[in-house]
This record gives sequence, C-alpha cells and structure tokens, in this order.
Amino acid sequence: MQAHYTEKKLVLRVQEYKDTEAFGKLYDLYIQKIYRFVFLKVSHKEEAEDITSEVFLKTWNYLTEKKDTRIDSFSGLIYRIARNTLVDFYRKKNSRVEYSLTMFDDIGDRGSFVRAVDTNQEIADVFTALKQVKQEYQEIIFLKYIEELSIAEISEILGKKSINVRVTLHRGMNILKKILSERENIY
Repeated sequence: MQAHYTEKKLVLRVQEYKDTEAFGKLYDLYIQKIYRFVFLKVSHKEEAEDITSEVFLKTWNYLTEKKDTRIDSFSGLIYRIARNTLVDFYRKKNSRVEYSLTMFDDIGDRGSFVRAVDTNQEIADVFTALKQVKQEYQEIIFLKYIEELSIAEISEILGKKSINVRVTLHRGMNILKKILSERENIY
C-alpha cells in the first residue's frame, strides 16, 4: 500500500511540476519490468531497448501534457502505453513475433512463475508452449505470472472487466497445461 501511495505522489509531482527526479524514480521502478514485457514480444535486444525508451518518453509526455487527468494506477498507465507502442511497432514492421529460446538470458528476474521451473529446458518448454496459445492468452499469462500483476491491474491495462480477465486467464492456463501435458506424453 505504501508503494502505491508513493507512486501516486511521484506521478502528481511529474504532472504538476514536470519533476524529472520524480519521473526518474518511476523509471527506476519500472524500467526492468517494461523492458522484459517488450523484450518477450519483440525478441531482439536493440528493438526492445528502443521501444522501452519510447514507452518512457510517451509516458513522460502523457503525464506532463495531461495535468488534469487523474492517474489511478501508474503501472496500468505504463503497461497500456507499452502495449499500444508494441501495436504501433507491429503495424510498422508487419511481421509475426518469434521467440528465441536463448533470449531468456537477457530479461533479468523472471518472477515467481518462472522461478518455480527447475531447469532451462523446462523454461524453454514453457515458453515454446506459450507461443502456441493465442496472443490474448499469452499476454494475460505473462502479466499475471511473470510480471505478477493483480487481476485488477491487468483489467485496467487491457481495458477489460476483471471477470473477463479471470475467464481468459483460466482458459489460457488450461490450454497451456494441455499443450505441456501433450508434450510430456510424447517424450
């Protein structure tokens, strides 16, 4: 609760005074999370770095230009901006995202979902299986289990009702589990 309150204070300082120091603190809190989110979508370090910096620039511009807009959740705002920036990137690039199995060395802390997996091969299997589910499921599973966001935060980011996020997450996890169990039966 204290962290959320601190974020709100920092956002207000940025909105009212264009406080670069406050924005720097928000940047420090979210840079690794946003980079990881972007990197898993584009699979190239340089592109992920460029997109991540663009996300923070757009966030700064949004906060300083929309001084009267109330920001309930900074995480919801920045993930929504990241998601929209990725959509713009895909439109420009007009290509399908492919995940490299060696890319996971670059994304830092992987959250509790991945920490539960014992070996690199198992991690690769999970991410390979995750590629096989619909993009909508991938995104919600990523936000919930890798970024460890709440259902409320995910619903705000995606612009969906909480119940829809829960149902989509449940369906996505069932499909992912089915894919993983089928792979296990093959070996």
